[in-house]
Amino acid sequence: MRVLVLGGYGNFGARIARALAGDPALRLLVGGRDGARAAAFAAGLGGGAEGLAIDMAAPDFAAQLRRQRVGLLIHTAGPFQQQDYGVAEAAAAAGAHYIDLADGRRFVCDFQARLDARFKACGRVAISGASTVPALSSAVIDALSAGWRRLDQIDICIAPAQTAPRGLATMAAVLSYCGAPIQVWQDGRWQAQSGWAAPIERRFARLRPRLAALCDIPDLELLPAHYPGVRGVMFRAALELGATQRGMALLAALRRAGWLRRPERLAGPLLRVADWLNPLGSALGGMVVALTGLDAEGRPAARGWHIAADDDHGPEIPCMAAVLLARRLARGQAFEPGARPCLSLLRLDEFAPEFARWGMVCDLVEGQAG
Repeated sequence: MRVLVLGGYGNFGARIARALAGDPALRLLVGGRDGARAAAFAAGLGGGAEGLAIDMAAPDFAAQLRRQRVGLLIHTAGPFQQQDYGVAEAAAAAGAHYIDLADGRRFVCDFQARLDARFKACGRVAISGASTVPALSSAVIDALSAGWRRLDQIDICIAPAQTAPRGLATMAAVLSYCGAPIQVWQDGRWQAQSGWAAPIERRFARLRPRLAALCDIPDLELLPAHYPGVRGVMFRAALELGATQRGMALLAALRRAGWLRRPERLAGPLLRVADWLNPLGSALGGMVVALTGLDAEGRPAARGWHIAADDDHGPEIPCMAAVLLARRLARGQAFEPGARPCLSLLRLDEFAPEFARWGMVCDLVEGQAG
């Protein structure tokens, strides 16, 4: 199978390309607008990887995919908050499978309704959100709640390392909902809360406690529907430096007061500030998924799954689901044709070899959600 990683020399695309390079089941294409850069990066991968100059905004993008005989397109060229479904539609028109790393709430949540019929018609698979959320988060929830009678509360928190690589697109996406109202499922009903406002302390198995605040991601909307009966779903991000977290809360307050209408315009300057602060932080990041409910015997239950990633390897985690799914498709492991979010498509144990590859450590805390 010819697999094109679109944005293949970028922050996440390069990681996926490295993971897939040399796989005998596929032929890797590294794609981007800069053909020379794509070719140079592909040459360094070896394993027959090819660089390809390709622009997803080009009118003949679908025709280019057909000419290149692309069997699977992995879309990593975010941010997805401002994108339409043109890339996925081109993949369907070219008869290719499609996977993306989207974290934009509307992009992922509306993906199936917009594209399912199109991909069923061409007999191909389209998967959106093949990243930390909801791909890994749902795999963890499925594993931790297996056999439970009831799942009441889902609480997810991601804690990036201060020195982990950051991209301008990611920073802009994060700032786009800073201070904006976000619909959150709490106490069995939808409630509006402000993004990045009101940080609270969050504890981790192998990281120091951090302040954490609400972020807008697809899980907030997908999980209440996917796990019927759940009373609450929360997702927060915990920056390593408390001052940075409080700075985000200040920006949120300024936006709510009407003094800062477009926080995403500050992405460039804030990215430089974040880099200047790197000496105050570390290369250790992590994640926790905490659940409460009733176990198989009907008794109150709580479990927390923690992962710690050192040496700035944390950004590998968002890439793992796409890599695992690509390997499946390249080996002919069938999925039902159509389009869907990446919910419960992978098991937690499938991620284990990838965690081990990067020296990541997982902890399961019984009887304690966090």
